[in-house]
Amino acid sequence: MHESTQLPPEMPRGIVIQPRTVVWTITAVAVGLSLFQLYSAGIQPLGLFYQRSIHLSLIMILAFLMFPAFGPTRKRGLVGWGLDVMFLAGAVLTGGYLVLNLDEIFSRAGFWSNTDILVGCIATVTVLEASRRAVGFGMTVIGLLAIAYAFAGPRGELPWLGEWMPGILEHRGYTIDRVAGHLYLGQEGIFGLPLGVAATFIFIFVLFGAFLECTGAGKFFIDMAYAATGRQRGGPAKAAVLASAGMGSISGSAIANVVTTGAFTIPLMKRLGYSGKQAGGIEAAASTGGQIMPPLMGAGAFLIAEYTNTPYVEIVKISILPAIMYFATVYLFVHIIALKQGMQGLPKDELPQMRQVMKDGWHFLLPLAVLVWLLAMSMSPMRVGFYAVVSILAVAVLRYVLWFFFIAPRQGQSVTAATIKGLIRAGIAKLIEGLELGARNAVAVSMACAVAGIIVGVVGLTGLGLKFSSMMLAFSGGNILLALVMVLLASLVLGMGLPVTASYIVLIVLVGPALTQEFGIPLLVAHLVVFWYSQDSNVTPPIALAGFAGAAIAGSGPMETSFQAWKFAKGLYLIPLFMVFNPEIIVGGPVPIVIWNGFIALVALGSFAAALEGYLFTRMSWFPRLAITAAIIGVFYPSLMSEIAGMVVMVIAIGANWLASKREAPSTPVNA
Repeated sequence: MHESTQLPPEMPRGIVIQPRTVVWTITAVAVGLSLFQLYSAGIQPLGLFYQRSIHLSLIMILAFLMFPAFGPTRKRGLVGWGLDVMFLAGAVLTGGYLVLNLDEIFSRAGFWSNTDILVGCIATVTVLEASRRAVGFGMTVIGLLAIAYAFAGPRGELPWLGEWMPGILEHRGYTIDRVAGHLYLGQEGIFGLPLGVAATFIFIFVLFGAFLECTGAGKFFIDMAYAATGRQRGGPAKAAVLASAGMGSISGSAIANVVTTGAFTIPLMKRLGYSGKQAGGIEAAASTGGQIMPPLMGAGAFLIAEYTNTPYVEIVKISILPAIMYFATVYLFVHIIALKQGMQGLPKDELPQMRQVMKDGWHFLLPLAVLVWLLAMSMSPMRVGFYAVVSILAVAVLRYVLWFFFIAPRQGQSVTAATIKGLIRAGIAKLIEGLELGARNAVAVSMACAVAGIIVGVVGLTGLGLKFSSMMLAFSGGNILLALVMVLLASLVLGMGLPVTASYIVLIVLVGPALTQEFGIPLLVAHLVVFWYSQDSNVTPPIALAGFAGAAIAGSGPMETSFQAWKFAKGLYLIPLFMVFNPEIIVGGPVPIVIWNGFIALVALGSFAAALEGYLFTRMSWFPRLAITAAIIGVFYPSLMSEIAGMVVMVIAIGANWLASKREAPSTPVNA
């Protein structure tokens, strides 16, 4: 086979030069998968196991075709193709066996045959290998460790390993028959809730985001953000924050958002005066916020809804205020740095005009309006996603047809049979591009969810969740703050090997029971806290994937850029604490209390940014910075008197800084 000179579309782990036949096969499988998902979402829903098994099979076929066994820089060769053919057969077997034998498997009611167990073993190995290629080695290692833990015990396959376990982690151990059957044929294993959410809700909204990207919505959001903020101090950085809030909420990936919006925003930030590390860090922090911004929140909103048995629209509602707090904090950081360094905005003639931007791209707001309206009508998220995809396609087609028949002729382009034929071909090509891109973008998250299902299955089988809860209670001494610090540290460790979605699933299974039952944190608050903490792998050194992506575009050092992203994204740590100690902003309460809590949270976060930068209206000395830090602790403490005292201290410190700025003569900007 001859190597294709045309590069395939961008993939999560870099560009791979593929044989032309493989490129075509990837396109065919990806388009088929997207069409299958659209059919099952909007036309004929399928049973859970049918839906999940077909979805996983097609996803794994894509993973083995897209990512060669020995990495993107090496040709497959004879050994590589042999491995790929073997695992492709395993992928087909994984889903096909369930589809063809589901009734017989259910009738056996847990008394699985030798063939069931054999296929279960093949499926588990195939899932782990597909995850290694699509997500990374860390995910596979954690999955293998979970399986090894299931085997560790006197009655398991690895009794010697159980002897090395601390007493609190000991369990009976399980045979390969029990583990394979539980993971493949049970409802808590590979085909459990995580994959179920990925195969229904997540995929259809990833597809929606792909069509928005293909039709130019990303540029529309960026232009609109520049038109709104470009002339302000630090305009490009503020535009990055707003554009990431808009595009990141539907893209489903912080890294993808950095690459998409950062290509425009980071060079302009550097031109304005931000250092490379600051520009990359701002974009990474803002893009990470897209993962917590409704309506989509990456995959988080769907998973939280399923785990808590809460309507999806309710998850969206309660997530709005915390997301606004986060972006307000990043925005204020950007503004303070601009003031500190004496920056100005971009010239008016270099910025798009809001009127022209809305004229050219207003139609992109219609599918989003349809999405929000259908959600408000309490329609199933899967149906909402289907109609959102249909609406973006309908709007794009209508917009282009009107331009072709009514505007283009005025510009000298005649309407002929040949041009109409070309229009239809271009439309079909764009449709195929969107269908393929959606499937490609879903590979990583679906494989992460499949392996997360393995981990969840082992946790349920061995009772590890309850053991972990006991450990948390013992180590924290019943102190809720120490418990939250432990969750934060655990999320950081897991974030070194797991993507955000998988990290959330694993953490909530392990620490969720402890947070709710032992420490009395409301269920929704506990899930939101864990989900927010799971985002730190995007911005926290030494593993800061979004920070690394920003550094690559900015041409700055990865670690120093990641440190800047970590600083700008401090809302990821502070806002969850505020949720815990002031749960009214999540679970509701009297309107005055909710408004008061929201107000003091915004003031506290703004004051924190000023204290950390040492500048607001003018340079801030160490004493008011320390006073503000102490006041923030008081504001976060669930006591009205401490909240009022903290607010008074912050207002005095900010007021004194403002008066000091009025007394100062104009001076040169402060260097960063």
